[in-house]
Amino acid sequence: MAHLIECQRLGKSYGQDAENVVPIFDDLTLSIESGEFLSIVGPSGSGKSTLLHLMAGLDQPSDGTVLWRGRSWQELADAERATIRSNHLGFVYQFHHLLSELTALENVAITLQIKGETRKAALTAAKETLSALGLDHRFEHFPNQLSGGERQRIAIARALVHQPECVLADEPTGNLDEESAQMAVTQLVDGCKARGASLVIVTHNLNLAQRADRTMRLAGGRLHSDE
Repeated sequence: MAHLIECQRLGKSYGQDAENVVPIFDDLTLSIESGEFLSIVGPSGSGKSTLLHLMAGLDQPSDGTVLWRGRSWQELADAERATIRSNHLGFVYQFHHLLSELTALENVAITLQIKGETRKAALTAAKETLSALGLDHRFEHFPNQLSGGERQRIAIARALVHQPECVLADEPTGNLDEESAQMAVTQLVDGCKARGASLVIVTHNLNLAQRADRTMRLAGGRLHSDE
């Protein structure tokens, strides 16, 4: 049975000619299983976010390949890549990226509307997801009326509402105080477990990383087990 995500001898570098090439990492091998919680730690500039983008098919590797359920992202048409991301992946970033003109409820529902769900069905699912995160009292609030922690928890609800197979989170607590970070992480981890979804987090937060089933360290262009 194919891994959910598999990186095969992956390499990434930037620069157009040999004299100016900046290698980020090379010969990197990694697999993600269904339902697994993996954390990736490492210093700034080590390529953690780049690796996450490659896993999601948002960037192209310089060498090697990334497979989604046994199929190479590079061999898929743009429309098919977009469909997989829309239907099967959820994303959480350091900054919430909520739409300022939409309420909390509408920000979550829009994920389903983009997939083609009716507004009514999308709003119903959004209400259920936000309520499960204890945010039912914030349905009609706009982002500028919410705390930083609440905004990030709404971003988590947005990532979970369409029942993704895998959530990719890039420094999801990097902009939060410790208390808000703990609450957001707990809800993200519990939300993924409840759905049987895999969770991949890149983070500087070692307390967060230690909650994972498995931790890898990206440093010096290599990926090492941090066990």
